[in-house]
Order: sequence, then C-alpha cells, then structure tokens
Amino acid sequence: MNFIIIVSDTFRRDHLGCYGNPWISTPHIDAFAASAQVFENAFSASFPTVPHRRDVMTGRFTATYTPWAPLTKEETVIAEVLSRAGYATAMIADTPHILENGFHFDRGFEGWEWIRGQETDRWKTHPRRTDDPAAAEKLRNPEGIRSKHRRNIADRRYESDTFVARTMTCTCNWLEENYRDGPFFLYVDTFDPHEPWDAPQWYVDRYDAGYQGDIVDYPLYARTDFLSEAELKHCRALYAGEVTLVDRWVGRLLEKISDLGLLEDTMVLFTTDHGFLIGEHKIIGKALIAGRNMSYIPLYDEINHIPWILHMPGADAGRRNAIVQPHDIMPTVLELANVSVPESVTGKSFAGVITDGPDAHRSVAVSAPFLKGVTARVTVAEGPWRGIFVPSSQQTAGGKDDKAVDGISKVETTGDQPKNQLFNLEDDPGMECNIIDDHPDVAARLRRQMLDYFEEERTDKDILDLWR
Repeated sequence: MNFIIIVSDTFRRDHLGCYGNPWISTPHIDAFAASAQVFENAFSASFPTVPHRRDVMTGRFTATYTPWAPLTKEETVIAEVLSRAGYATAMIADTPHILENGFHFDRGFEGWEWIRGQETDRWKTHPRRTDDPAAAEKLRNPEGIRSKHRRNIADRRYESDTFVARTMTCTCNWLEENYRDGPFFLYVDTFDPHEPWDAPQWYVDRYDAGYQGDIVDYPLYARTDFLSEAELKHCRALYAGEVTLVDRWVGRLLEKISDLGLLEDTMVLFTTDHGFLIGEHKIIGKALIAGRNMSYIPLYDEINHIPWILHMPGADAGRRNAIVQPHDIMPTVLELANVSVPESVTGKSFAGVITDGPDAHRSVAVSAPFLKGVTARVTVAEGPWRGIFVPSSQQTAGGKDDKAVDGISKVETTGDQPKNQLFNLEDDPGMECNIIDDHPDVAARLRRQMLDYFEEERTDKDILDLWR
C-alpha cells in the first residue's frame, strides 16, 4: 500500500462541484470524487496553516499545547515512523510557512522539494521595485508582499510557471522516478488557492470578465466596509479563478497517478486545512488584523467545514458521513500500512470507515486556534449543531506575540468581545442567528463534549481550567 496526501491550502469545500457548487468549474476533482469516498463531515482541528500541518504530521490535536511555531525534535512525526518501517518518504511543497525560518516540517522525510516563492518566502532580490494592483490601504502587509511575493513572480510567463503547476509537475516527475520503488508515502502541499490570488487572467475572466478597478488580490483581514460591492465581487472571482487553476493542476497529478497504475495499490487523499470568508459575516479573511494587532474570529462553516476526498483500492466509492479531522490521518495511514501507532498519537484511525463503510467514528468535531490565545474560540460540530465557545475564565496570554496566519509577529488583542454562540444549520445554514438562549441544554451538552474531547487529547490542567 502506497499513500499520497494532497493538501491544498484555504480550499473552500462549498467551491467544489462534488459538494454542490453550481458555478465554479472543478471538473478534475469532481471526476476523482465520483469514483472515490467523499466525506461529508470533515472539519479542521488545530487552526490555521501551521497548526493544521502539525496535526497531520504528529497525529495530535496540537492546539492544546502549542501556537503557530516550529516543529520540535521531541514530536514524533509520520514520515520518520514510515521511514523506519521501510517506506520511501517524500514531501513536495510550495507552502512556505512549514519550511521557512527554521520551522523544519520536512523532518523525517527521506527527500523533499521546496517550490520557492509563495507569499512571504525570501527568495528573489530582483526586481527591486514592484507595483501593487490596488490601493495599498486595501492590502494586507503591502510592503512585505511587494518585496517578496510580487518580486518572486515578476518573471512569470506561462501558466506552467504558477506555483500549483510547478508543484504538481514536480510531483508527477517524482512519481515517474519512484512509482516502482514502493511502498512510498508522498506528502504534497500547495499553498493555492490561498491569497495572493494570482491565477492567469483567463481564469479570473471566467467569473468576472470586463472588471475595471482595484484588484484586491491580498485583502486586509477585516470587515468588508473598505471594499465596494464590485471589488468584493471581484475578490470572489479572483478566488474562484485560483480554485479552477488548482483543479486543473491537481487534475494533472491525479491523471499521472492513474496513468502509472497506482490507483490499484495507493490510497490518495485530497483535502485542505481550512476555508476563507469572502464577505460572509461581513468579513474577508479568517481573522481580523489591523497593523500588528490580530484577533481570531469564530470558525464558521465557511472556514471550518473542509473537503475530504479519498480513494482506497478495493473500497466502495460513495458518500461517508463519519466525522473526521486532520489528526486522524496519521493513525489511519499507519493502521493501513500495518505499522504500530506511537503512544504520542491522540487521533483516531478511520480505516474501518474506509474499508467497511460504517459512519461511526467521532461523536463531535472540535476545532480551535491555540487554546491559550486571548481571543481563542472553540467550534464544536455535531450534526446540524454548531457551538462556538469562549473560555470560562480569564485568559492569561494577553499581549503575547502570535505569528498565526502569515508568520509575521503580531500582538493578539481582544478585538470584538467574544461570546458563546449556538447555531442550527438546518434552519440557519449561514450561521447568522445565535440561538444559544433558546437552547441552553444543547449548548451545555456540546460544551461537555468539548471538555471530554480535551481530556481525551491529554490537555494540560492549566489549559483545561480556562475552559471548564
């Protein structure tokens, strides 16, 4: 059994045709889904980018013990476990935050490729000056992106020069060289469709042709008041264009996997870390950032409910209702590989769901940024219910540095006054009406389940006391 894990950063579930989207073109992933297992109830765990990868690599719900931070030598990671078991292990990634500045998420892999240039990657030094496509006051960290990302893509000429294309091409090449030398574990990580949104223009024109105005390709994480309706619509088109671009090149990889006959003996998983608000809840982004101050926002379903599409040789295709989360990947892969699961792992294998089809796995999903953050909120998902909870006692981490979202040091501030919330998606799919006062019994049950979840994840007492 070989394993290929494909993570596409910030890929909204509701932007895929296989999850019901009617207006964005994603034919390649949709075709893959038609012959695979499509999980209806996959949710983020530790949030955002770096904590998610830490969950995947360690098989733990890492929001219980660490913020956005480098991988430590003490943590046992899936690549080293499989390498010891005789697997060829490789990482191919263009997501910068897990590799730059000593974060060392390549640890344990026998080989790895970093496709350079995304977002804050300190790669090129020419050209010295680049221009913004929108007024600087509408852009997040305009100077940093101008001197890094825009500089890094200045000599781009063809679609094949885009990051996702380079990453998937590199992955196809790796497979051609290695597919007969199995078993292997291949981890593929592309930052697209994360902003800056820079798909070739013809992709954007599919969704907002003829637009004239500021191209807000790296928007402030803020209330949408700073954008006109036309600008916000174009932001949606920019993101949709990136989604279709990712579909095209992930499709190339999926085609290569099929061409090499690997579908007969390889588990393939396509997923993401989280989604992104593009006007929903009157916010654009996945947090609120003003200068060097940041506050988290509730993990609404547009952010928290993620795509999870899995091919398993010999297993029946179709929809799966089991609740799964990223730290379940490691124990699942190890069980299917007949490799012992380390004692450090707290995730739960869903191998039985894949092979036998039952929907029983987790009773709830719990998702959160680092639990000591002053604006940390925990989202609990159970059926149609979504509980969003704040700590029971005063947080102790106020004013501390936080590098979440983009790797840039920020001070986490209280922002809006956090409050407990409850939503029922059957009546309120947009999560707009807080009904916690009408259903205190449901809120109490979800909060108890959250605490049970924390206990199962071996959360330290000092953090548990904040949430009891």
